[in-house]
Amino acid sequence: MEKRQERYRGKAKTVYATDDPQHLIMHYRDDVSAFDGAKLAKLDRKGETNNRINAYVMGKLSAAGVPTHFVRLLNERDSLVKAMKMLPVECVVRNVCAGSMAKRYGIEEGTRLPEPIFEFFLKNDALHDPLVNDDHIRILGWANADEIAQMKKMTHEVNALLKPMFETAGIVLVDYKLEFGHTLDNPQGPLVLGDEFTPDGCRLWDVKTGEKLDKDRFRRDLGDVIEHYREVARRIGAPL
Repeated sequence: MEKRQERYRGKAKTVYATDDPQHLIMHYRDDVSAFDGAKLAKLDRKGETNNRINAYVMGKLSAAGVPTHFVRLLNERDSLVKAMKMLPVECVVRNVCAGSMAKRYGIEEGTRLPEPIFEFFLKNDALHDPLVNDDHIRILGWANADEIAQMKKMTHEVNALLKPMFETAGIVLVDYKLEFGHTLDNPQGPLVLGDEFTPDGCRLWDVKTGEKLDKDRFRRDLGDVIEHYREVARRIGAPL
């Protein structure tokens, strides 16, 4: 697969075209950001670490029947993915109250929830990704009712698969976000998971100590960010 021109440069990844219009190459950089890009840094080995964690998790999801855009790992920092038309919303599942939810409702961080809470957010950095509901999404045309139902169903399926996987590794899956879309070769077909799953996009706590193993270490200046990312990889069995 030949890597061609840059198509999109995000906060931590760059997407390249290939000689096949149905596939893209996702390149994981060492960049890390927080607070909608207000805090930036480069962390050695971050790109390769996230690439390998994501490949491992996507493999587990695919094996369980969850359709994803991930095709295969190409090298330390590159993965081949299906070209997608993404929906402009983020799906968040919370198993434990933390982060923005704790601040929004005045609930103590670390409060265990009796069942997972699902939230939608509009994907818009300029607006700081506001919380939205089904009616906003449907009436404003960001997704239709069937797509909304699919996103909820698939996100909860992912939670049912990954929560026990992380628990077995001694890690609490606190919360995470996912994005969905349609593959270019089947634009009217069922939704496909078109996101990564790494410590950048979820909260992971040690089950015994509560130590943070995710990007909150960068947000909150706790240090040893990549060492903890690689600890996550080691515990779940992702090869580094």
